[in-house]
Amino acid sequence: MKLNKVKGVGFSFVLLALLAAGCGAANQKMIDETQLSYRNVPLTDEKDVAPPPVEFTKAAPGTAQRFQRSYENAPPMIPHSVEGLLPITKDNNACLGCHLPSVAKSVGATPISPTHFKDFFAANKEKLQKFDGASKIHQGKDDIAPQRFNCSQCHAPQANVKPLVANKFKPEFRNPETKSKSTLLEQLNEGVQ
Repeated sequence: MKLNKVKGVGFSFVLLALLAAGCGAANQKMIDETQLSYRNVPLTDEKDVAPPPVEFTKAAPGTAQRFQRSYENAPPMIPHSVEGLLPITKDNNACLGCHLPSVAKSVGATPISPTHFKDFFAANKEKLQKFDGASKIHQGKDDIAPQRFNCSQCHAPQANVKPLVANKFKPEFRNPETKSKSTLLEQLNEGVQ
């Protein structure tokens, strides 16, 4: 009998505490829905809503200056116009015309990384270490791994726009060379041994 009275008192105390907390929350200032986004307009009003105009580079492939990587081994950004190159599909990928390792060196393009090919994990370590951008094992578009055919998933064209939020990130590169070149292949097993 005493145990039931104690349980009843504990339940009443918890119920009273929750009721008091709810009353306190009712007195707090609510955030207006216009303060929940960068647009500063009601979120339910989608009429006449358009993103700010963005002008992407018009530089033709091969003429644009390459971007420094955002961080070590970051996917390189696209420095040239992509007009007419998108959308990329499995059967229609204009990027491969210049970036396949078999042609990249001759046109001055960045070759597709060996990590983007079907046989990357099957290839032996010696072949990967000697990869020079024109390996015989990575020649055609059919050699691209199925999960890597859509280049614009990771590589994006750049535009000169004012960011909505300041970016205070400062990359640290272990080697100055990695600002413009990936060393992922050499570091793939780093810390695994």
